[in-house]
Amino acid sequence: MKVTENKIYNPEIECMDRDELKALQLSRLQETVKLCYERVPLYRQRMDALGVKPEDIKTLSDITKLPFTNKTDLRDEFPFGLLAADKKDIVRIQGSSGTTGKPIVSGYTANDVEVWTEMVARSLTAAGGGQDDIIQVTYGYGLFTGGLGAHQGATRIGAMTVPMSAGNTQRQLMMMHDLGATMLCCTPSYAIFLGESIREMGYDPKEFQLKSGCFGAEPWTEEMRNKIEELFDINAYNIYGLTEIAGPGVAYECPAKAGMHINEDHVIAEILDPETDEPLPYGARGELVFTTITKTGMPMIRYRTHDLCTLTEEKCSCGRTHVRMGRIMGRTDDMLVIRGVNVFPSQIETVLLRVAGVAPHYQLIVDRVNSTDTLEVQVELTEEMFSDTVADVERIRDEIKEGIKSVVGIAASIKLVPPKSIQRSEGKAKRTIDKRGLTN
Repeated sequence: MKVTENKIYNPEIECMDRDELKALQLSRLQETVKLCYERVPLYRQRMDALGVKPEDIKTLSDITKLPFTNKTDLRDEFPFGLLAADKKDIVRIQGSSGTTGKPIVSGYTANDVEVWTEMVARSLTAAGGGQDDIIQVTYGYGLFTGGLGAHQGATRIGAMTVPMSAGNTQRQLMMMHDLGATMLCCTPSYAIFLGESIREMGYDPKEFQLKSGCFGAEPWTEEMRNKIEELFDINAYNIYGLTEIAGPGVAYECPAKAGMHINEDHVIAEILDPETDEPLPYGARGELVFTTITKTGMPMIRYRTHDLCTLTEEKCSCGRTHVRMGRIMGRTDDMLVIRGVNVFPSQIETVLLRVAGVAPHYQLIVDRVNSTDTLEVQVELTEEMFSDTVADVERIRDEIKEGIKSVVGIAASIKLVPPKSIQRSEGKAKRTIDKRGLTN
């Protein structure tokens, strides 16, 4: 695997003394709270209800006095109710796919696009990117922030940018091969699909020039990272973001691969107990909450991401000083409660990818039979194992079943299926089908 040089896009900010960084955060937080109170009716109403005024924010810890923002607020105020800027100053609208109910949209001023671009530039630089690189962007373009976000950052660092968008795997690999792409940006599940398709389409993996990739938009495990790195012989880096905050680039991995550096000069991160809403100390797993402190179009105060992770303030070996967030361990809203046990798809994935003979493609089928919850785990066998003996296949099934029982604490039915039988995704992978008809 090629070694990634530890390059830093903006060392003055990314390696800033933490006391200076916190002073900068406080100043920007105070300005943002004042802006929201004066320009966004919802925030003013909620702050008044809590008896909080902008001048009450005197320290960073005073952020806990402020109200939360939830995804439902963006739907309720759709499309422009949360804008803090005049519509004439909004130069971009980005949003979610809106698969349920109204879509989530966020308005960006020219300042917001600039801030976002800087954050992605830091991310790609940390992954080894620069003006000598050819970056293939395979995230979807459009309202989804992935494609345009990665594109902006790649252009900013001076790389040759290939705006492929998602889909058409044969064309993806042809362009990657013929143009000599050195970096790949896409979802981790699609990266694996591309990696598995290389040989099937007649290419020799050694003919590709890829050295690294930035993968995000869905939770993924360390085992999946290992699989991507093995398929492409590259360094696979995690990148994190969400439309409501800024899109990809809110946080990113460096060559140390020891957590994602949060761009704290632009956002403040908290970890809360999702049950009590109380702040948790560094190192404790809880819900990630973000407050934007430089966004002027649609600032977010204490936005609940529903993502579960940890934070650490320890200085990284790369020299960056910004707080790091751990890998997303699941979401409070994709957690499955099966027979009274909390189950996250990422837990199942960790078990599956440690078992030899299975492919990194799976689906969880949850149902209720005779008033009892059932969990069926469908997982593909590799081509080699599919043609192996019945005894070996049974061994794999038993190993998976015991692993899930040990990690999750419940028994699951394991269904081993032929290679390529689980539907592939060119965007975010759909891992769970819940047939119980429950509502959270």
